[in-house]
Amino acid sequence: MHTTGDRAAEPVLTARGRATRERIVAAAAELMHERGVAGTSLDDVRAATGTSKSQLYHYFADKAALVGAVIGRQVGQVLQVQQPELDDLGSLAALRRWRDRVVEVNRHTGCVGGCPLGRLAGELVESDPSARADLVAGFGEWREHLAVGLRAMQARGELAGGADPEELALGLLAAAQGGLLLAQTHRSVEPLEAALDLALAGVAVHLVVSGDR
Repeated sequence: MHTTGDRAAEPVLTARGRATRERIVAAAAELMHERGVAGTSLDDVRAATGTSKSQLYHYFADKAALVGAVIGRQVGQVLQVQQPELDDLGSLAALRRWRDRVVEVNRHTGCVGGCPLGRLAGELVESDPSARADLVAGFGEWREHLAVGLRAMQARGELAGGADPEELALGLLAAAQGGLLLAQTHRSVEPLEAALDLALAGVAVHLVVSGDR
């Protein structure tokens, strides 16, 4: 994910350098998910990865740059766990399979931890404009995956021409995020199931092909 703000350009890295950088980002992402961004220092990341201060600063100018990299990694992880369903959303049945995938992932974890992007947003959007921009872009990428499927349905005549795929995609994303937060709070997938089912019902009313309901 390309960050959108004032973050410095990343240095050109060797294969070994890329592996080291990825190891640092992965460890930082885990620490920040567990402890929060404020509760994770660069010294914590150094200790977890066995890197020196000079080595860490070779890859990241400051903590803000590392946070940007963590956001990019978490976007990729969040999208990956929804695959392959997220890239195959060309029907209401496919959207329901995606819904089931999201629910099952959270059932498997016992609804512990919540959405990595949601957790970062809750901590950063009011205090870090660059991080907020990165999170907006990350959520936008997720929304676009949903919109692609809805636009494909519309192109085939399955979704009414008057429907707005981008708006419906935003509703699905908002339902997922709200449902994930309540699922984490209640330690139950029930709120997530209810939120996604209501959002899918909102898509279904725009269907032209009734047999796909």
